[in-house]
Amino acid sequence: MIQIIKSPITRSELQTITDQLYSDFVKAVVDIQKEIMAIGGELHSDEEALLMQEGSVQHDVWGINLYPSMEGESMIEFDSMINIRPSQGNRSRSVEDAATQARIILIVKKLVTE
Repeated sequence: MIQIIKSPITRSELQTITDQLYSDFVKAVVDIQKEIMAIGGELHSDEEALLMQEGSVQHDVWGINLYPSMEGESMIEFDSMINIRPSQGNRSRSVEDAATQARIILIVKKLVTE
């Protein structure tokens, strides 16, 4: 079940969600303007669609994977099909813009606490 995270959750809560998905990571989509994220979907596109239903704009949402067992920024993997956006200059599954990556890292650190 997809959840929209607007206030902090613990790394242990994130690990529980990951375990429920029978995986070592959870897919997430971060809205860099609203500073929220959707987690727990089978596909990044499902999370993206939910955020957009809630008023997010596609230009502002980026797909990542979160590995709760990893430490620091290595917990975040910038890899999603929804990130392929030639119109925004992003031609790969990664988030190519360093400033956007930094913003995503700050939001994840704010929303996932120890």
